[in-house]
Amino acid sequence: RGESEEDVDVTRQPRSPVSEAIRTLRTNLEFAAVQKPIHTILVTSPGPAEGKTTVAVNLAAIFALSGKKVALLDADMRRPYVHRLLGLPNRDGLSNLFRSQDGAYSVRRTKLELPQLMVITRGSLPPNPAELLGSERMEQILAELRELVDVIVIDTPPSLVADAQILSGKVDGVLLVIQ
Repeated sequence: RGESEEDVDVTRQPRSPVSEAIRTLRTNLEFAAVQKPIHTILVTSPGPAEGKTTVAVNLAAIFALSGKKVALLDADMRRPYVHRLLGLPNRDGLSNLFRSQDGAYSVRRTKLELPQLMVITRGSLPPNPAELLGSERMEQILAELRELVDVIVIDTPPSLVADAQILSGKVDGVLLVIQ
């Protein structure tokens, strides 16, 4: 299925099969984390256009609808798509946090129908994505978000790009979306 603007199934069609599948995924993640809770989830795929961004956005939304405070972070520094799916501007975002000591609240976006969901889009295109995502500053950004929210869902590029592999060591779990 193609990704179109504002394609958040769990809010647009809460009783659809896709919404039920996302709810099941959320429940499975919660049960898989009985021993050690999963607070940070990286979403990637082996290749492009396999639906990872759709899964990341809908998973973040379903966590928010369940009452959890959620941050959705677009860490696909090369081909961001979160802002399009949510109909949000992409002027400021994660890339801006690397250039300043401003906190995540300075670049967050919200959706009226999902007040528990904080969205951080990519922002401007950085010259060196892998280096930024592997930096100490990225650790600080994630640490700040962990203090602010219950769950962080991170959308990344496909795993064939080093960015997803670099970030995978900084999260509690990796969700691999396969078409």
